[in-house]
Amino acid sequence: MIVFSNTVTPRFQYILDFIGKEINGEPFQIFTNATDFRDYSGPKINYSKERITAEDFFLRPHAILFEKNIQLQSIDCFDVKGAKAFFKTEGDFPFDIFAAAFYLLSRYEEYLPYRKDMYGRYAHENSLAFRENFLHLPLINLWLEELKKKLKEKYSPKESFRTTPDSYRDNILQRSPYGQHSIFNFIPTYDVDIAYSYKHKGFWRNTGGMLKSMVNWQWSMFNERWKILRGKTGDPYDAYTWMDKLHEQYQLKPYYFFHVGGRTGKYDKNISPARKAMQELIQHHYYRYPIGIHPSWRSGDDPGLLVQEIQSLEKITGGKILSSRQHYIRFGLPQTYRLLIDAGIKYEFSMGYGSINGFRASIASPFYWYDLEKETQTQLLLFPFCFMAANSFYEQKFSPQQALEELQHYHKVTQSVNGLLITIWHNNFLGTDTIFAGWREVYEQFIKEIRD
Repeated sequence: MIVFSNTVTPRFQYILDFIGKEINGEPFQIFTNATDFRDYSGPKINYSKERITAEDFFLRPHAILFEKNIQLQSIDCFDVKGAKAFFKTEGDFPFDIFAAAFYLLSRYEEYLPYRKDMYGRYAHENSLAFRENFLHLPLINLWLEELKKKLKEKYSPKESFRTTPDSYRDNILQRSPYGQHSIFNFIPTYDVDIAYSYKHKGFWRNTGGMLKSMVNWQWSMFNERWKILRGKTGDPYDAYTWMDKLHEQYQLKPYYFFHVGGRTGKYDKNISPARKAMQELIQHHYYRYPIGIHPSWRSGDDPGLLVQEIQSLEKITGGKILSSRQHYIRFGLPQTYRLLIDAGIKYEFSMGYGSINGFRASIASPFYWYDLEKETQTQLLLFPFCFMAANSFYEQKFSPQQALEELQHYHKVTQSVNGLLITIWHNNFLGTDTIFAGWREVYEQFIKEIRD
């Protein structure tokens, strides 16, 4: 497959590489000479203002891929085969799929002025996907399925295009720490930012907690803490053995992200990494699964802490830490990703919202981050998630049954496009705390459904 264009820009090269690899296993070749393009006998896409031959697949371009600035774009959505699309154009496809995919994948809208949420993050209400009601869909994957269908109609039976995941995505996942990729892949991931509810927090934190319970007449909480500290009962957040058994039973390859901030605060409440129990917990998981850093909230205000925390985790594990996911999904573009790259991070798992579930970048495939300000593709590989149990519970106020139905939807739609489904759970949801009653059972039921 070749693509003709009068001009080649970094934006154009980036999105052509991504789409070519997604639908055909290798980048599209770009031709800039009209004569050479006309003489080419294989399948070809003409991405220019005028048709060159009757045989080529014609797509008139939108201007965004040839611009060098970041500016507010005029976007009017319309329906194509039951899905939303924009950047309407002329030719053999109803819209400029290259330009539209680039807009969503690059997170173009997050470089424009926007309203922040209560945590200082990009508020999901700003996004086109939320406003136009396609946040729940991996829209780019759906577009690519339609593009493959149109290309088949034009060139079949002379050419065939991949309908199963390609070698590009296989290779990406082989280079990542967790291994192989199949037709549909599911990666359960966990954030450990409060390893235990009561255990291993030290004398002063537990004494303060007990005094607070007494002052507020919370005697059941006082008694629970007292029993746990005396070893009479287990900690309600200690779900690790249960999780290990679940992974073994269903042959899952999970990913863990550990918070190892050295100081506690309003949003940083984990056990100190200096404590032996915390180190043993991390080592237990490091020897079994791939793990990554879960940078503290404070590191978002003091970038120097990011490197310190990565080094702390590396000292505990004795290995190199290459993966990360932001605590509270707190990140801003391009600053956070640049800091992660400078700190040696290669695989990033924060592409989603910490306030609502859905596909933030409208994709269920891994992709390299494009630094829109520097106009360059980086080597930071992003793994988007679409479901976080904390979003369902705290933000969307879902019951366990509603959360199960939400999970089933994301599984169904991701599987339909041969995508990558990544979910986030916290250990406290899977423990024995009565606040989260029913959530462990929902998770196990979901795992059983997709594995049977």
